[in-house]
Amino acid sequence: MGQKIETDSQRFKKLVRGKVKSDLSKYITRGEMIGKKGKDLVSIPLPQIEIPQFKFGKKGSGGAGAGQGDVGQPLGPPQPGDGEGAAGDQPGGHILEVEFTMEELAQILGEQLALPRIEPKGKKNLITTRDRYTSIRPVGPEGLRHFKRTFKRALRRQISAGSYDPGDPTVIPIREDKRYRAPKEVQQPQAVACIVYMMDVSGSMTDEQKEIVRIEAFWLDTWIKRHYQGVETVYIIHDAAAKEVDEHTFYHTRESGGTKISAAYELADRIIDARYPPSEWNVYAFHFSDGDNWGDDTPKCIDLLTDRMLPKLNLFGYGQVESPYGSGEFFDYVHELVGDQKNVVTSKIPDRDAILGSIKEFLATGR
Repeated sequence: MGQKIETDSQRFKKLVRGKVKSDLSKYITRGEMIGKKGKDLVSIPLPQIEIPQFKFGKKGSGGAGAGQGDVGQPLGPPQPGDGEGAAGDQPGGHILEVEFTMEELAQILGEQLALPRIEPKGKKNLITTRDRYTSIRPVGPEGLRHFKRTFKRALRRQISAGSYDPGDPTVIPIREDKRYRAPKEVQQPQAVACIVYMMDVSGSMTDEQKEIVRIEAFWLDTWIKRHYQGVETVYIIHDAAAKEVDEHTFYHTRESGGTKISAAYELADRIIDARYPPSEWNVYAFHFSDGDNWGDDTPKCIDLLTDRMLPKLNLFGYGQVESPYGSGEFFDYVHELVGDQKNVVTSKIPDRDAILGSIKEFLATGR
């Protein structure tokens, strides 16, 4: 019975995974996948999946093999809509919620977008210690007893003592013969990464643009975290000035001032130098804006990127969300760097339908 339940469970998981994968664009566009985000699991609302099965019909309801029938008689029970409807007392259909790990979501995203694996650049500075059972000791729990080692020692002892009988090859270990597997601490370096998110929160950025950024950042996080053991995230908001904030403030702040993008780049550069040296960290930076910037500030932004930031980054992504108020000119200046700088990616995100394509643009480099 247990084996049958496990088989059914695995079959159900495959059906759910196929459903999510086929409708991935819809889920991303609506943001439904990140409605409930736990520590390691994401709860996904999923339409009820009906598994085909045979059902017995009602006796005398007609159909094939039920005797003589009239011309035009349907083969089967009456269908919904036959006759007049009336108020019912039964509940309607329910939405099924299923849980996926972040690793499973990343795998689905990678398969759907054909994303290459990320190749870490920075040195590995996070050391984890794991026990590997490569040592042998004369004492230990019986569950870790090494059978072959114990048998060989007992056999040698009996042969040397002359108590071994080839006609009755019985080997009985004593306490001194027993050997046990023992753990040995092994230090394993793991790659670590930092993701710096920057967003324009001036008056030209609406709540809809921020929701697009929130959805896109969730999927960028999911994919990057699949390739690193330790990932830290930095959030920077800016209008004419920039400041570091927490995640909630990042998505729920709106200022009424102007826009000076260089303030965000300068702050990000200082944070990277102080806390995430590129010799040890794999650093990613993503900036989201509507492309509106104070005119005299744009040359300074490009200089900051080319001279100070880009040499330290695995990847710099600029995502421009369309706004009814922004000019959109900043995109062209950053896009000019794409040909000369391999770690620069630009993407236009006019609406939610463009999120999936934008995610692929950012992650297709494999950096």
